[in-house]
Amino acid sequence: MRPLSPTTTVALLSTAAVLYLATWITLVVVHPGDTDWSSIAASHASLLALLGFLVPTVLALVAVVPRLPVRSLTLLPAALVLNIVVGQVIGTMGLPVPLYLDSIGTVLVGVLAGPGAGLVTGSLSALVWGTFNPTVIPFAAGYAMVGLVAGVTGRLIRRSWWWTVVVGAVVGVFSAVMAAPVASFIYGGTAGTGTGLLVTFYRSLGAGPVEAVFLQSWTSDPADKVIVFAAVAAVVRSLPQRAVRAFAPATLPGPDGEAGLAGCAGEAGTAGEAGTAGEAGTAGLPGQPGTAGQPGAAGQPGTAGQPDGEPGTAGGGVGR
Repeated sequence: MRPLSPTTTVALLSTAAVLYLATWITLVVVHPGDTDWSSIAASHASLLALLGFLVPTVLALVAVVPRLPVRSLTLLPAALVLNIVVGQVIGTMGLPVPLYLDSIGTVLVGVLAGPGAGLVTGSLSALVWGTFNPTVIPFAAGYAMVGLVAGVTGRLIRRSWWWTVVVGAVVGVFSAVMAAPVASFIYGGTAGTGTGLLVTFYRSLGAGPVEAVFLQSWTSDPADKVIVFAAVAAVVRSLPQRAVRAFAPATLPGPDGEAGLAGCAGEAGTAGEAGTAGEAGTAGLPGQPGTAGQPGAAGQPGTAGQPDGEPGTAGGGVGR
């Protein structure tokens, strides 16, 4: 499939972002009164959430998929399965852990394949998961945001543990901002075992129902995202740089080079300058040896190319 032009790609992704935000605002602010999340077709609210998040996901897929190499395309379904399986186990199996850990695959794809691929992975995870657990669908905008930011900050995550923790905490704060209103105003609380225990704890301290849910989100989400981003950073750092670059889209440089959807490889270095020729020796007087010629100066070595999209120059030659 031939990639779309950069202008069309950016336009589709921008439209998708606006639709994600509009759907989230509609669900949180309006929150239709016929809400029933027992099945996707049980109410107008569930259908609104499904269609409102499905349309921008399709637009994002059209924009991103043609630019992804085969290796990244094969990673997407594995990331979806990882998100859903881990999230379902943590959320429904009675584990007393106030975390989610349902964005590991999303962050991994974002860091390796760029923000567009991360956004698509996050939203698809919520929609696919929602086919048998519809309560996840309203959180799709938050999942998409996590993948988008993971792609934008991928270079920092690959290179610095300090930035990995900072980015994870900041993403967790924004995730809480998007998740807490959904849990409070649409569901009236949180259904997870571990997160529910945390809500109960805050209620015991005197917080109201809504305040307890917000406090739970502000506690769980930053910690959850720091753990997720650290786990992904450990995996990515264990991979050879050649393997990491193989996941990036072939066009449109991204956070590892110039602004765009994905990083590109560094430019080839320039060759070193050739050395100057040595001076010829002087002829000797009769019976005396001539002086030796001066050796040529060594060529200037070229500088090495920079990894992850920063242009550099390659090593050069030596004079003779």
